[in-house]
Amino acid sequence: MMIERRALVGAVVLGLCIAVAGLLVWGFAAPYHQRLFFTFLVNLIAVVGLQVFMGNSDITHFGHVGFMGISAYVTAILATPVAVKRSALATAPFGVNTFELSPLLAVLLAILITLAVAFLVGLMMVRQAGVAATIATLAFLVIVHVVVMNWVDLTRGPRAFYGIPPKATIGWAVATAFGAIVLARAFRDSKWGLQLRASSEDVAAASAVGVPIRKLRFAAWMLSAFIMAIAGALFTLFVGTISPKSFYFDLTFLTIAMLILGGMHSVTGAVVGCVIVTVGVETMRFLESGPAVAWMQLPEMFGLTGFFLGLVIVLSMAFRPSGLLGSDEIDDIWHRRRLRRAGVEVS
Repeated sequence: MMIERRALVGAVVLGLCIAVAGLLVWGFAAPYHQRLFFTFLVNLIAVVGLQVFMGNSDITHFGHVGFMGISAYVTAILATPVAVKRSALATAPFGVNTFELSPLLAVLLAILITLAVAFLVGLMMVRQAGVAATIATLAFLVIVHVVVMNWVDLTRGPRAFYGIPPKATIGWAVATAFGAIVLARAFRDSKWGLQLRASSEDVAAASAVGVPIRKLRFAAWMLSAFIMAIAGALFTLFVGTISPKSFYFDLTFLTIAMLILGGMHSVTGAVVGCVIVTVGVETMRFLESGPAVAWMQLPEMFGLTGFFLGLVIVLSMAFRPSGLLGSDEIDDIWHRRRLRRAGVEVS
């Protein structure tokens, strides 16, 4: 998978911006803000992972959070100490309450199991297109949620899964976000990504010239699942407690809103959308509690966060369907500015 030098520089610069922000937060921010920034990084990794499939295949993907959930629960089940599992998972199958693995080994196994599920589901998914594919991804999300909710002996069902060792750090999250950005750009700017985007615009023409559409969709599907699995494992090893609600519709629509706002055909757009929506959501949460602003006491406005996310999606689709950045990357913007300064007209 080749990547042009300019694209590689753009991806590295974008990743370094996140890294610098992470180092500043890690070194100087309060614990609450560190936790908030870690959540932002996990969401960023998830949005970039979603962009790999949705942004290149042009198929709306509602099931991406399901991969996060699978990886998160496998990591939790394998890495939680035996002393905790003997009480929390007293009747667990496969003898998982009799042993514990190191967090690193648990993450590796979680990624492999998630990829195995993604492989089986992807064999069917790549045969679908348009609305049928979107509905299929939504069905996958619902199936994962139902299994987690009802396999009580293994997942504790609707109750919180606690006792997970909090081993993840902002440093690990920053490194993972950096790697995800570079990987997503490498796929987007490779010949595979170019062919996949071309096939999404005209399937018949792409098939006529020999583009292996199903193989390319499958490659994007697996790469997306890989990135989502890492995001799920990181989240689990940071918060220490998870529940089925952590990986369902709320997170699904949050990440989709981030991607749509920034521009799903651009990795830079995914990052920009994640930053803007994160700031907006935290602002809405602050206003929901009815704070005193200047001389005014604002009323409590519960549900303001959900309203904000819905508004972002609706306004983006109505006035900027291609997102704030469209298909532009940070290096594309720099390149156009250099051409304008040199007196070259750019359309």
